[in-house]
Amino acid sequence: MGRAAEMTGTTAGFLRALGEQGVITPLRSEGGHRRFSRYQLRIAMRARDLVDQGTPVDAACRIIILEDQLEEALRINEQLRRQEPTPDT
Repeated sequence: MGRAAEMTGTTAGFLRALGEQGVITPLRSEGGHRRFSRYQLRIAMRARDLVDQGTPVDAACRIIILEDQLEEALRINEQLRRQEPTPDT
């Protein structure tokens, strides 16, 4: 946890708050230590940036979730566009 906080420029408490909000869910090692993926670290840094700009933590988490959902929807739309048959001309 300490290493992840150092890498993201946050605190362990901030990372725990992100977990409580459901934005990141780190895996646990056999010893019970939290293991963060690179993606989760990027999410934590995005949240930190929003909070640094004055956004409350809960609002920052909601923004990140919505950004993720939008990105996924755009990806799915692009896949569906590629699958559409092209009209005969």
